[in-house]
Amino acid sequence: MIEIKRSELTKLYYSIGEVSKMFDVNTSLIRFWEKEFASIKPKKNKKGNRLFSPESILEIQKIYHLVKIEGHTLEGAKKALKTYDERLNERTDEIKDKEEIIQRLYAIRKKLIALK
Repeated sequence: MIEIKRSELTKLYYSIGEVSKMFDVNTSLIRFWEKEFASIKPKKNKKGNRLFSPESILEIQKIYHLVKIEGHTLEGAKKALKTYDERLNERTDEIKDKEEIIQRLYAIRKKLIALK
């Protein structure tokens, strides 16, 4: 799975060629998604070249994941985008819960070793 973190995106803007390489897709697919998804809004320079902000790239990453990894149709991806952040937060909460349980188990282990 392709995962790009916000901290990895160090430039203010990226060309469509750079974005297409990040996701290993054709530039035409990026342009198509731009038309289909209102959340992708690249700036255009005087020549008309698209310039994608890190936020736009993270949005493309969500769409890529929904369409290419999870197999959603475009309409399904549009619906899923509305709840994508909620699902991501739920997963993060699950991970935090598991980490908390692990820490409790380590504390119990430490107490048991001390009793031994």
